[in-house]
Order: sequence, then C-alpha cells, then structure tokens
Amino acid sequence: MAEFVRLEVADGVGTIFLDRPKMNALNAQLQSEIAEASAEADQREDIAAVVIYGGERVFAAGADIKEMADLTFQQMLSHSHLLQDFTKAIAGIGKPTVSAITGFALGGGCEVALATDVRFAADNAKLGQPEILLGIIPGAGGTQRLSRLIGPSKAKDLIFTGRFVDAQEALDIGLVDKVFPADEVYDRSVEWAKQFVGGAALALRAAKEAVDKGLGVDLATGLEIERIQFASLFATNDQKAGMSSFIDNGPGKATFEGR
Repeated sequence: MAEFVRLEVADGVGTIFLDRPKMNALNAQLQSEIAEASAEADQREDIAAVVIYGGERVFAAGADIKEMADLTFQQMLSHSHLLQDFTKAIAGIGKPTVSAITGFALGGGCEVALATDVRFAADNAKLGQPEILLGIIPGAGGTQRLSRLIGPSKAKDLIFTGRFVDAQEALDIGLVDKVFPADEVYDRSVEWAKQFVGGAALALRAAKEAVDKGLGVDLATGLEIERIQFASLFATNDQKAGMSSFIDNGPGKATFEGR
C-alpha cells in the first residue's frame, strides 16, 4: 500500500491524489509512488482519463530539499534517474491527463503539472521553477517540457529568475490552460476527464503518442509516426464501429469498446 499517493476511480475517471503533509514535498518515496500509480492508471481498463490533484491547499511545493541537500555528485547522478522517471511515468499514461492545480506548484510540483496533457489552475495558484535560487536547475523535466510548452524565451525567463507566476500570468503565457475558482478546479478537471469515458481509447492513445513523439523529431519523421499510428487503427474494432456508425447514423453516435 502506498503511503502518500492513492489512485481512486469513479465513473471511468482515475484521480491520483498526492497526500504527503504538509506541502506534498516530492521526496523519493512520493516520486516512486507517483510512478507506480501512473503505471497502474495507464493499464487499468476501467480508467478513461486521469486527474492529478494535490488537495485543496497545495498541488506540490517542490522536491524535498532536506533529502537532497547533502547528496554527493555520485549519489545524485543515480537519484536523478528517479527524478525524471516519475515524470516520464506521468507523461507515459496513454490516456488524457489533467493537473488540477491549487496553491503552489513549484519546482518538481510544476514539473508534475508539465507532464500532464493539460493544466487547470485555481485562481490562487502559484507556479514556478525556482531551482536556480538553490544553485541548481530543474531536474525532473522542467528545462525540456517548459520550453516546449511556452517557448524557449519565456521558459528561460522563469528558469533564470526563479520567479513565481500567478494563475493569470500562467494562463497568459500558456503554462496553464484554464483558471477556475479554487473550490471548482478539481470538479472542473474531473468534468473535462469524463468526456473521454466511452470514447475511442485506442485512438486517443495513438493521438497522444503521435503528438508527443512528433515533438521530438523533425517534421518528416513526425509525419511517418502519424502515418503508422493512423494506419494501425484500421486493425481495431473501434474504427469499424466508428465508421459504420457515421455512415448509418451520422457523426458522434458510435459506441466504442476500446478494442
């Protein structure tokens, strides 16, 4: 049983709850438990989409600095794999994912949010990559995912200065996708996730993989990734059901089984 993370499923939506008092500081145990919950969410057929939520007060305030402060170079060289592996596990969930951000999402907490497909922020949220103020840089994907999301210039501004941005600025620069009152952000995230329940799960997985893998290659290679993913869906029952339903009944009426 995980101590600080739980995966709960309701009506086809899985929520990965982070619950390490007081601020969800991301120590090695929490990182490992997030990776395990992400892998489970990816595999479970009763989950169509995933919400990551740190609770009403805080999303995740960053890495556990006390745990890392005295590590040697050799020790961190080993530990740094876990730092990236747990956010890779989030990004590797082959289903739509959304972060429901309340309070602070700083350092590793911001990197958790960056690993999901979309980010919904409470109006009280503060986001940032303040690692530079500790004499280090983001190590759980921040330098790479942030620059791909908001562009290199804006990413460098946040990383170089270590400053926090509020929900409105995060929305303005594309760091988050929507802003809601703090008491609504989780429910709105679940509502977004619910639209994929009963959807074409294999096509959603293929679309996510095509976009994510395509971002790391040139256009010609990306188009080849898309072509193979597109063609592969013609081996699925969902493609047959979707196209037959369209021909017989018009768009948006197909029943999918994820096969």
